[in-house]
Amino acid sequence: MKTAFAIGAHPDDIEIFMAGTLLLLRNAGYSIHYMTLADGCCGSTEHGRQVTAAIRREEGKRAAASVGATFHESLCHDLEIFYEPKTLARLASVVRSVAPDIILTHPPSDYMEDHTNTCRLVVSAAFARGMPNFVVDPPRRTTSGKVTIYHAQPFWNCDQLRRRVEPDIFVDVSEVEEQKVAMLAHHQSQKKWLDESQGHDSYLATLRQLDEEVGRMSGLFKYAEGWRRHLHLGFCGENDDPLRESLPNRVLPAAGI
Repeated sequence: MKTAFAIGAHPDDIEIFMAGTLLLLRNAGYSIHYMTLADGCCGSTEHGRQVTAAIRREEGKRAAASVGATFHESLCHDLEIFYEPKTLARLASVVRSVAPDIILTHPPSDYMEDHTNTCRLVVSAAFARGMPNFVVDPPRRTTSGKVTIYHAQPFWNCDQLRRRVEPDIFVDVSEVEEQKVAMLAHHQSQKKWLDESQGHDSYLATLRQLDEEVGRMSGLFKYAEGWRRHLHLGFCGENDDPLRESLPNRVLPAAGI
């Protein structure tokens, strides 16, 4: 069985940016895995760090379980996702254990550093999957399998300098949009927090709004997720594109790609 691994920064990031594609891959026969590097401890104005992290861990576990995804524990606190050796060694150990064929993760530039640093860590962890001299924690055997990395759209489809980011690949998630919404609804603690901290009128409505915008960018789909494929060197074959191969009726390459 092939495996797809979604790795986000915070609890609810996978639901917002990646879950539609992950669900379609599950429906295509993939085993799916779910991990957020940070524990969500800063996502509340009502509870302390430990209580907030515990609440958000349970929400993430319920969301993953609701779609049959294997849940992996977080590695650090919010705003503490740094590109540093200890976190990289721990993440690389998980990547070796899962040995994914596809990794879905954040883009190289996004509106906050936790997302950007998650991307950097994921790419390096995948690159080191077959390096026996890179010590991981806990120790794991290397894996030599190919992996293709896809980067999701940044929040609001803009990089940190407000420049619009266009996907290379559009995935039609219209069929599973309500399942995405249901997954995000497990993160009940986030409605009040997001309304207060980032001005989201409703986090569930925001998810639909984002997917509608990418759908309009495609010129074809009602709801879509956008992806850019990472350079193949060190990861997979030059022409490997398992999203297109696995979801042939759901994928639209951007013009000129």
